[in-house]
Amino acid sequence: MKDENCLTLAIESSCDETSAAVLRGGRELLSNIISTQIPVHQKFGGVVPEIASRKHIVNIMPVIDEALREASVTLQEINQIAVTYGPGLVGALLVGVSAAKALAFSLGVPLVGVNHLEGHIFANFLSSPELKPPFMALVVSGGHTSLVHVKGYNHFALMGQTRDDAAGEAFDKIARVMGLPYPGGPQIDKLAREGNPDAIDFPRALQEKGNYEFSFSGLKSAVLNYLNSSAQKGCPVPKADVAASFQKSVIEVLVSKAMEAVKETGMDTLVLAGGVAANSSLEQRLLDVTALHGYKFYYPSRVLCTDNAAMIACRAFYQSRAGFYSNLYLNAVPGLALTDIEN
Repeated sequence: MKDENCLTLAIESSCDETSAAVLRGGRELLSNIISTQIPVHQKFGGVVPEIASRKHIVNIMPVIDEALREASVTLQEINQIAVTYGPGLVGALLVGVSAAKALAFSLGVPLVGVNHLEGHIFANFLSSPELKPPFMALVVSGGHTSLVHVKGYNHFALMGQTRDDAAGEAFDKIARVMGLPYPGGPQIDKLAREGNPDAIDFPRALQEKGNYEFSFSGLKSAVLNYLNSSAQKGCPVPKADVAASFQKSVIEVLVSKAMEAVKETGMDTLVLAGGVAANSSLEQRLLDVTALHGYKFYYPSRVLCTDNAAMIACRAFYQSRAGFYSNLYLNAVPGLALTDIEN
C-alpha cells in the first residue's frame, strides 16, 4: 500500500480527554473526535486520576465509533492502530492502550505506540502541511515544558525541560488560588488582558546563557507569597495585575530560551506545541520576536493544541514509515521519555 493511502485509527487518553481520529496518509485528517472531561473535574479544581480513568472507560468506544462514522470508513478498512502509551496518568493511559491492542489483534493490523510529547509536536504538520524538519520545538503544556531539536521525522534531541512544575501546571495552580475556574490557563490569559504586566516584578529562574532548563516552582511560590501577604495586610489584591505580571514572567522565560536555542542550533524555524500553545499572549510574543529575527514560526490550530488523537495519528504515520511498530505486550509508561529512531 502506498503511504498516502494508509488509514490510521488513533486513540488518545493520557489525561482527561478521550479522543479518536482517522488519518489518511500523513496529513489528510478525516476525523478528530474529542470528549472532554473538564465539566467533571471542575468541581475538584483539577484532574482526579481515578475519575478520569473511569470516564475514559465509558467514553472510549463511543468516541471511536464516532471517529469512524465521521471519516466514512469501517474498521475493516483501517490499516494500523495508533495509541498514546505515555507520558500521562497511568490509569488513563491503560484504557487507551487496552482498547488499541484489542482492535489491532482483532483486525490483524499493526499497532503503533506513540509518545504523547512527540504527538504534540506533530500536530503542527496537520495545521501547516508545508512544514518539514529540521526545526526547534517549544512544547508547553500542563505536564511538560521542553525544548526539542527536531532533526528529522524520527530524530529528536531534548535540549532542556522543566526541573519541577510545567508552565501549564503553574498556570492552573495560580488560577486555583486566585479563585478562577479550572482549567486555569485560559482564565489567566483572559484576566491578564485587563491588567498591567509591569505592576509586579515576579522572578525568572535559570536565566544564565546556555541553560535550556525551566523552573516555575519559585515563581509559583512568589505569586502565592504576594497573595498571602496582601491578604494578611488587608490590602485589596489586583487580580488582573497579578495575572498579567505572572504571565509575563512565564512568557519571557519561554521566549528567551526558545530563541537562544534556535540561534544555538542554527535553525531558522520555531514550532510551538502543547496546550499552552493556545495562550494568545505567548503566540503573539513569539510571532513578534521570530519576525524581528527573520525566523519562520508555526503553531497549531486551537483544537490541535489540546490533547487529541489527530496528532497521535500523524506521529504514528511517520513511525510506521520507518518500520517502528509495537507488539501486543505494549504497556502504559507514565514517565515515557522522547524516542530517537534516527531514521
